[in-house]
Amino acid sequence: MMNKTLAIGSDHAGYDVKEMLKSALSGQGWTLDDKGTSSTESTDYPDYAHAVAHAVETGAVDRAVLVCGSGNGVCITANKHSGVRAALAWTPEVARLARQHNDANIVCIPARFVSEADARAIAEAFLQTDFEGGRHGRRVEKIEQ
Repeated sequence: MMNKTLAIGSDHAGYDVKEMLKSALSGQGWTLDDKGTSSTESTDYPDYAHAVAHAVETGAVDRAVLVCGSGNGVCITANKHSGVRAALAWTPEVARLARQHNDANIVCIPARFVSEADARAIAEAFLQTDFEGGRHGRRVEKIEQ
């Protein structure tokens, strides 16, 4: 059974979306470990992406959500951590495929390019989808080489 604790983080551009997601996901039984930021005041996305990715890397959580303006900065940062497979998703379908085929453990959401409803659908698709394994397992193993 999956750990129902989820790390979540954002920079200032993703703050409002992060707060909305915290409310929506906690209502679905998730315990949220908010790694920041705590306002819309300008801040540096790597600080929060590293904190979230560290929680995944150490096994404190199984999955996580990161949000920034484009989703790219947090995604690039998170993927510097061993065992982290962060995926940028701008639709629920992309989030589902990231789980099914890539065993992504962090979804990165581009707050400036999706609506709050879409951000919620992306996070939910990511969290409700299992890894398919099989031929995809072989491919995921090659990522770490």
